[in-house]
Amino acid sequence: MKIKGTQLFVKALIEEGVDTLFAYPGGMAIDLFDALYGETSFNVVLPRHEQGLVHAADGYARATGKTGVCLVTSGPGATNLVTGIATANYDSVPLVCFTGQVPTSLIGNDAFQEVDIVGICRNICKYAVTVRRREDLGRIIKEAFYIARTGKPGPVLVDFPKDIQLALGSDEYPKEISIRGYKPSTGVHMGQLKKAADMLANAKRPLFLVGGGVNISRGGEAMTALAEQLQVPVVTTIMGKGALPTDHPLYIGSMGMHGNVASNTAVSECDLLFSIGTRFNDRITGKISEFAKGAKIVHIDIDAASISRNIVVDVPIVADAKEAIEKFSEIASAPKHMGDWLERLQKLKEEKPIRMPEGGELSPQDIICAVNECFPEAIVTTDVGQNQMWTTQFLQLRGKSKLLTSGGLGTMGYGLPAAIGAKLGRPEMPVISISGDGGFQMNEQELATAVCQELPIVIIILNNSYLGNVRQWQEMFFGGRYSCTCLRKRKSCETWCSDPNAACPPYIPDFLKLAESYGIEGIRVTKREEIKGALERAKAKKNAPILIECIIEREANILPIVPGGNPLSEMVCEFKKEDK
Repeated sequence: MKIKGTQLFVKALIEEGVDTLFAYPGGMAIDLFDALYGETSFNVVLPRHEQGLVHAADGYARATGKTGVCLVTSGPGATNLVTGIATANYDSVPLVCFTGQVPTSLIGNDAFQEVDIVGICRNICKYAVTVRRREDLGRIIKEAFYIARTGKPGPVLVDFPKDIQLALGSDEYPKEISIRGYKPSTGVHMGQLKKAADMLANAKRPLFLVGGGVNISRGGEAMTALAEQLQVPVVTTIMGKGALPTDHPLYIGSMGMHGNVASNTAVSECDLLFSIGTRFNDRITGKISEFAKGAKIVHIDIDAASISRNIVVDVPIVADAKEAIEKFSEIASAPKHMGDWLERLQKLKEEKPIRMPEGGELSPQDIICAVNECFPEAIVTTDVGQNQMWTTQFLQLRGKSKLLTSGGLGTMGYGLPAAIGAKLGRPEMPVISISGDGGFQMNEQELATAVCQELPIVIIILNNSYLGNVRQWQEMFFGGRYSCTCLRKRKSCETWCSDPNAACPPYIPDFLKLAESYGIEGIRVTKREEIKGALERAKAKKNAPILIECIIEREANILPIVPGGNPLSEMVCEFKKEDK
């Protein structure tokens, strides 16, 4: 039987098991939306902006382990996806993004709302393709889902011209797929694993470095079991946090630019760094020539291109993280000569924890610790900047808890829409979005999506009236010249900002009035004793979000910090403004 391309599109989503489609209509996608009318096989979610839409699909995918799916129109609808596609690509998130396109006869003619979205996205996604023939449609969609979720996961873009949408063709959707030239790596090279096992058995100061690849592969339980089997300490990247419960005695903490003293010391002093699922980016290595300088390095990663790209390794192993961990546990034996290595790191972690100054105003540590207490298990999303770093420093992840954050691209505006996607995918889990006041305003319109979808998301805004991360760098490394980072600054202000005080103009917007305009409750917290009550009130919400604005110290800083280009051993743990 012959059906329209739009009908095959809907059939394909059903065959692929899609239960949630994030979609925003427009002229070159209107026929696809007509085909969706009345469809009850999956939930169609209408966000308020295409960037919010793709971040929601990303949050859904990270929270569920399924492929996130989105649909937009051509031109600006498609280009509004670009930041979200790049975000997903950096963090290996499986997405299939459908974009409407002008009819094939008009492609290249500068038609209304025509852009070469495939050309734009080719370098920031796993695969991008324009459907040129109706007979290829089913195969291309099948390939898109297969490519997105296999090997190293990532986003795939399918550009869907209007004439192909309307063309009649076969109603058959492929059951299986085989792509010439694309054969994702499967299995583990046991010879390389045995080399690694021998090195581990003879190491005196071994260390597991766990990256986001372990969480992507759902390998946390296997990693915890391996660490316990071998009694080897573990540090994580930000993206790897949660692979071990954060209160596990073998977990030393997150390492890198804002890592704790014990974790960065462990990396600097280990003699074997057993790395799993990390690409060794500059935020974790510091000065490359000094990174784990005295260590042999084992590197397991599903992406062969990531191995020895930034850090030259001694034993490369191309494999899925979870599979490699499970296979390694079958042959590995505990180190014979580890001595007091583990105990020394545990003692250092205890003696030099990350701790914000006590007293004074409400601190981010107060807020995150209250979240830990009120929500023993939760999915937490963040924006990017100081709010992200404070969350990764103080958030406890146990049981089914997850942290969803933009690690590779560092995308402001990610937190709220990602929380919406996460809650839609995991409705049984509490979902908390933590944002700075700057990042929140980048996609604050998605409050409407949360309200319309009746999602009881807890939205926490850490408001310091600044673009805080950049302000901190300006304070520490640019003489305190706060150039374009004060969000209270107005044209009438006499000077550039360098010393916030009571005379500063009032903050805009008023987040409580903003919440009211969306029909939701807003709470402003100014004292540490108020935060638990606000969170308990949030827990009582059943079908609507709640916004909690926390007024924090305007010049609070994230410490420790490893300044760019410095080795991990050179951490700045204390800083006072007058020291400049």
